[in-house]
Amino acid sequence: MKQAHNRGFPRGNPISNALVVVVGAIAMAASLVLGFFAFVILASAFLVLASIVGIRLWWFRRKMFKAQRESGGPGPQAGGSMIEGEYRVVVSEEVNEEGRQVPPKSSSDQP
Repeated sequence: MKQAHNRGFPRGNPISNALVVVVGAIAMAASLVLGFFAFVILASAFLVLASIVGIRLWWFRRKMFKAQRESGGPGPQAGGSMIEGEYRVVVSEEVNEEGRQVPPKSSSDQP
């Protein structure tokens, strides 16, 4: 007959059982405290880096808008959505039913 193995507390000495419980509780508490401090350190490092990036972006935008205002360009308040430029109409070649190219119509052909 096989003997069942006890995987819980040993049945022997109650002092060793109490010592196992106390050491286990201390180990769990220490890991929780160390984990909390590791989280605090990582979160504070992330906040510092995010603040540095945010301040740098704010400083760059401020500098860019100031230079744009001094050069007389449109600022963000004065219609910043308008784009000025030149364009040219490109007429593509047309192909008739036989596959031959049809010359583009000139402006004098149209009424």
